[in-house]
Amino acid sequence: MSDATATLTSRSRNKGPEPTATFWIIKILATTVGETAADFLNTNLGLGLGGTTAVMTAVFVIAFIAQFRSRSYRPSLYWLTVVLISVVGTLITDNLTDNLGISLVVTTTVFAVALGVVFAVWYGTERTLSIHQIDTRRREAFYWLAILFTFALGTAAGDLIAEQLNLGYLPSAAIFAAAIGLTAFAHFVLKLDAVVAFWIAYVLTRPLGASLGDFLSQPRSDGGLGMGTVGTSALFLALILVLVAYLAIRERRDAADAFLLTAAQEKLHDDDRIDRPAE
Repeated sequence: MSDATATLTSRSRNKGPEPTATFWIIKILATTVGETAADFLNTNLGLGLGGTTAVMTAVFVIAFIAQFRSRSYRPSLYWLTVVLISVVGTLITDNLTDNLGISLVVTTTVFAVALGVVFAVWYGTERTLSIHQIDTRRREAFYWLAILFTFALGTAAGDLIAEQLNLGYLPSAAIFAAAIGLTAFAHFVLKLDAVVAFWIAYVLTRPLGASLGDFLSQPRSDGGLGMGTVGTSALFLALILVLVAYLAIRERRDAADAFLLTAAQEKLHDDDRIDRPAE
């Protein structure tokens, strides 16, 4: 089997995307949409926190079942699930703090511990936390549970920092972007483990995206640009659709190239066997 064919086979079994630059861009955009879409349903449509939670949880469950039942990574379905789980993760934290009155310190601590427990059980069961090996139902279940808690933790930690420091949307976004930059530096220069660096960055992109979403959507009097939740959600959804379409096209192109390469290698092998003199 050629290297290209082996790579394709490995990727076809993995249900998660490669963490490329495009991956991180879509992740931040999806996080921002999760923030603004929840605000739109909650405030603009008047569903309230409870109604928004019920609607978005039902939609997420449908998308998650489809994602879980799919046999391979499908960019459109995967990123739809990420957008929806970002909304649900945000709403979990909002319900705990707004409806139940639980402090952000407590929710941040609880979600951090819960995420740590998920990682511990995942690693203890599978001996890996690698996103390159989401190739069984159990690993995928751990993967999505970890993602859910990263969104809930990122929401709680982001709100805690924003409320305690009261810096404003853009400075808050700059802080989280700097933290992600430090994580990248620790990985590429100081050789921080790739899996650890990935999950730290994954948590940090949640408050980064939320800060950007609030900066774009909130009124100028509150320190935003006044684009509104509708305009911001539409803009970021359009960008996500463009990037996901690009990923889908690239996936099909790579699969076709690998298929053609394999066919050519098999033909050369057959020709060589035919031409080889009988012993």
